[in-house]
Amino acid sequence: TIYAEGQRRYVESLSSYARQFLGIMDKPDVDSIDGLSPSISIDQKSTSRNPRSTVATVTEIYDYLRLLFARVGVPHCPALMPDGTRCGKPVQRRTAQSIIDEIMKLPEGSKLMLLAPIVSQKKGEFAHIPEQYMRSGFARARVDGVVYALDEFPELQKSYKHDIELVVDRVVMAPTMMSRISQSVEQALELASGVVQVLDATSGEITTYSQRYACMDHPGEDIPELEPRLFSFNAPQGACPVCTGLGTRLEVDPELILNPNLTIAEGAIRPFNRFNAEAWYMKRLAAVAEEHGFSLHVPVKELSDDVVQKVLYGTGKQKYRIHLSGNRYYDSTYEGVIPNLERRHRETDSEFMRKDIERFMRERKCTACKGARLKPVVLAVTVNGLSIMDICNLDVANALDMIGQLEFTAEQQHIVKLVVKEIMARLGFMNNVGLSYLEL
Repeated sequence: TIYAEGQRRYVESLSSYARQFLGIMDKPDVDSIDGLSPSISIDQKSTSRNPRSTVATVTEIYDYLRLLFARVGVPHCPALMPDGTRCGKPVQRRTAQSIIDEIMKLPEGSKLMLLAPIVSQKKGEFAHIPEQYMRSGFARARVDGVVYALDEFPELQKSYKHDIELVVDRVVMAPTMMSRISQSVEQALELASGVVQVLDATSGEITTYSQRYACMDHPGEDIPELEPRLFSFNAPQGACPVCTGLGTRLEVDPELILNPNLTIAEGAIRPFNRFNAEAWYMKRLAAVAEEHGFSLHVPVKELSDDVVQKVLYGTGKQKYRIHLSGNRYYDSTYEGVIPNLERRHRETDSEFMRKDIERFMRERKCTACKGARLKPVVLAVTVNGLSIMDICNLDVANALDMIGQLEFTAEQQHIVKLVVKEIMARLGFMNNVGLSYLEL
């Protein structure tokens, strides 16, 4: 009775259009009920578990953090030093003059070609390029590594990615060429939006100079323009290329591969213990064993570490003669158990095959990004000395304090005032409802 009256009162608050979709109960047989709240039913919706989702991404805090770092972040050089640490020096944009000075340091007599890259790894036919740049006075272009006259521009397949550079000038390096090189570099920078390439005609080596961010000690280090998508581990621009932004990798565990109490012939290699002795893979292993002087009929625990490494990881490009029936033979390399499983896991389209191989794999922290999900060049961008992942590794309460303590110049404050306000509002709400213990 109480539920029927509560539902009736709730349905009465809806529009007549909405009421037609709801089943309405009859009015209960009572004179009056006081103090009854409208009764509604709420379905509990469990969010799907996505390894790319974090507390920060679900609450949109991460979107605002990306915007904050793209606008006021300070990039640092991510170059790896001999001791394993990063250079870490703040970087700044290069001027045209500093690029000219760098080129003038090249050995005298060097035959150089100054190029303006106008197409980089893009698909298309680019049939408009010859006419457009011939009118501007250019005569040659370098297309996918080959120099053509613009009036002999090749037909390009639009389904393939191409690199096209305009040949701005060809010079032989000499101190007297300063004025000419300066003019050509400035022209190339204007054509290619701040990038110029110098091709050594003798060695074929290309050096890229950019007016974008660059470290004085490591001028070859590519530091891209700061934009929000660069800080996203769900976009290829910012995601760690090794773990593709997951922070972890499935890796084959050698301990799950071998049964030390069995011989290889008895099936000690667990992924391949379904093969019989005449199987192709076992024949290849027999050839490896004969070449390196070990037996497939000795328990794995009695084999030397060197032999086990050869079985697990292969022997590189060394070839072995594998004898087939009818006096036939075949020369082949031995890939190794672990590289074979990793390759098949990567290339297969079969979900069954993938799950079968994953029985021998463990999830481990990515060795490249150490679980941070982003490229080193992205992690080298800081705000008040903190990277975006330093903030995301904090819990809600500490992140709230940290964001509140960030210091900005008057100009930066004008840029990020609304962004910081939104971050503080979301963190504050989570803190107030008792979720301060969650890590972003």
